[in-house]
Amino acid sequence: MLEELLVAVGLVLVIEGLLPSLNPRAYREMMRTLSGMPDRVLRGVALASMIAGALLIYIVRNS
Repeated sequence: MLEELLVAVGLVLVIEGLLPSLNPRAYREMMRTLSGMPDRVLRGVALASMIAGALLIYIVRNS
């Protein structure tokens, strides 16, 4: 289980690094846009993203 967790964390780091390495200008613009969002909206987007990720993991693991 620890191995799977470490692989998952590694994949998150790879995915997180894709946009800034491929298109730093767009990444900066996205960060500016995100920093201007109200906390409530940002929390909602983050929560929706976490739920979508958990559902994806559930579907993949149980199919």
